[in-house]
Amino acid sequence: MKLFEPLYERVLGWSRHRHAERYLAAMSFAESSFFPIPPDVMLAPMCLADRARAWRYALVTTVTSVLGGVAGYMIGLLLFEAIEPWLVTSHYWGAYETSRAWFDSYGAWVVLMAGFSPVPYKIFTIAAGVAVLNPVVFVLASALGRGARFFLVAGLIRAGGERFEAGLRQNVERLGWAAVVLIAAVIGWLTLRG
Repeated sequence: MKLFEPLYERVLGWSRHRHAERYLAAMSFAESSFFPIPPDVMLAPMCLADRARAWRYALVTTVTSVLGGVAGYMIGLLLFEAIEPWLVTSHYWGAYETSRAWFDSYGAWVVLMAGFSPVPYKIFTIAAGVAVLNPVVFVLASALGRGARFFLVAGLIRAGGERFEAGLRQNVERLGWAAVVLIAAVIGWLTLRG
């Protein structure tokens, strides 16, 4: 069953749209506080479509993702009681409890690692607000983690050029299913630990 190839082609088409940079910014902002799809799915095709602007796209993604992280922090700081019932019934509750425990042990390092890794960053932004993590430290850790991730994506695509695009096109199904398995494994591990 081919699921990821048609999606890849569709997102690649969106990445060439004249408002693609605005869509990327909106997606990056939303993903950091409530939206489930990471901005990499739009960033990578946009960098493939216009490699000369890859660094600009990485910067836009980083800045708007950090701003979205600040929104997530504010949700945790000011609105946690309102969203807690939903969070408890969602599959994110275990991840939230784990993130709170990690904040107690590791502080801002958790934000930096969450910003770079494939775990749901939004859970950590909200948890940082609930924990009242120092806001300046939060923004710096978010900028480092998110920036490292998005500039790495842009750099790999820029460096790989046409060979990278051909390899991605050829292996998009395998990579897509591997990502699904990895995400399911992380969620399962966090659930078992919670």
